[in-house]
Amino acid sequence: MASSDILSSSPKVTFKRPDFPRSDSVDDLADGLSLLDLFSKNRGTGLTYNDLILLPGHIYFRPDDVSLRTRLTKTINLNIPLVSSPMDTVTGSNMAIHMALLGGLGFIHYNQTAEEQAEEVRAVKRYENGFVTNPVVLSPMARVSDVDHIKAKYGFTGVPITEDGKMGSKLLGIVTNRDIDFKTDRNALVSQVMTKDLVVAKAPCSLEEANKVLRESKKGKLPIVNENYELVALITRNDLNKNRDYPLASKDKNKQLRCGAAIGTRPSDRERAEHLVSAGADVIVIDSSQGDSTYQRDMIGHLKQNFPDLQVIGGNVVTKQQAKHLIEWGVDAIRVGMGAGSICTTQEVTAVGRGQATAVFNVASYAAQYDVPVIADGGIRSIGHIVKALCFGGSTVMMGSMLAGTHESPGEYFYRDGIRLKKYRGMGSLEAMQKGAETRYFSESEVVKVAQGVTGSVKDKGSIKTYLPYIVQGMKHGFQDLGVTNIPELHEWAYDGRLRFEQRTPAAQLEGSVHGLYSYEKQFDV
Repeated sequence: MASSDILSSSPKVTFKRPDFPRSDSVDDLADGLSLLDLFSKNRGTGLTYNDLILLPGHIYFRPDDVSLRTRLTKTINLNIPLVSSPMDTVTGSNMAIHMALLGGLGFIHYNQTAEEQAEEVRAVKRYENGFVTNPVVLSPMARVSDVDHIKAKYGFTGVPITEDGKMGSKLLGIVTNRDIDFKTDRNALVSQVMTKDLVVAKAPCSLEEANKVLRESKKGKLPIVNENYELVALITRNDLNKNRDYPLASKDKNKQLRCGAAIGTRPSDRERAEHLVSAGADVIVIDSSQGDSTYQRDMIGHLKQNFPDLQVIGGNVVTKQQAKHLIEWGVDAIRVGMGAGSICTTQEVTAVGRGQATAVFNVASYAAQYDVPVIADGGIRSIGHIVKALCFGGSTVMMGSMLAGTHESPGEYFYRDGIRLKKYRGMGSLEAMQKGAETRYFSESEVVKVAQGVTGSVKDKGSIKTYLPYIVQGMKHGFQDLGVTNIPELHEWAYDGRLRFEQRTPAAQLEGSVHGLYSYEKQFDV
């Protein structure tokens, strides 16, 4: 039989459009659930970031058109919504410096003496200064070896020499590397080697005017003197270069890098706070696994009474009732999360906590009524988790494990099975508690310590100078897929229902991650 005969004898197939009612109304086109409907539907169920997925919107802009500028507290803004956790294997001065340079902020941990923690804060504030109003100064009777000690401790030379070795006295000269590099006698007086023919700027002058003099002089440092030739400030060429290389850097009104620090709720932490404020800390977070306590109430009251300009972050909390208390006590931001961190065992040990997506939504939706920003702390394992945390109402996201293992985190690398690793531990681990972190869990006076965290290790992630920009660019792609251009717009869409969500089954979660491969390796572009 010819093929034409076969075709002609085949039964005809008629395609009929399903008899669905046709409508292009907004309600009929809205897939998924709004944020409010999602959590109303799941009232009494704790949801995590992996349980939920966002539905795409309409793209009309490039990723680079997205702004990630946000509020950390009522008065502190950041150019990216990322902060590092106050953990002793995450944030020291090096991490805090680079987080601020890249547009975020780091919180110096308190598993050290108050003096050591304050010195870490000073290191951040000195790193990029604008006008340096408290530079290291020496007298003419100091020795070259004293300059060596300054270089070893702070990483710079270029030390002004004044009559009495203090700010505000007559400027006599400056000692730089070129003055002492080939000096064999390290006991020589600095007055014998210092440069006396100086280029200076006269106060009062603006930072822009001083920078112009510095550029034209081609010097490394420019002293600022008053009419009596007394030293009142200093600016450096390094800072000019850093302004060029790090345009998003988080700075205070004096053009110094912003820095946060953590304290506990013991009486001795009041003195610690005084050290930190004197060192220049912009914001203090009261570090507690359960922040709804009389101890935190009293500490917030003390800080607000004695340091009225200081920004204070309370937490950690996970419910609206807890948030209500913190807001009544006067906090400037709320830290949300209990037992969600990768090294935290609070939920396992105490049976208390909450799914992080549910916690962030409930606290943020309540705090928004009082214009109090929320920090989503814990449970962050991917860029997608960061985007989700912001969608649920977070203004910033605090990261621990994602930053542990970077070059800037404290600790030394070691090798195991040929893999380069760094130690990462929870502040509730016995190892951390033995160094002082037990105050976070109200257990400093207990004979038997109960661990609420573990000690582990994480892979080398390289430097955050490449890693953090990768994270930021991934976030911008997430915003582009949603069709929103900034964080205030994201929050507006979340609460008015334009942002749509779906709950994922375990199979959908599996499908949405890498699957079906014998082996694979995740990499990011550097």
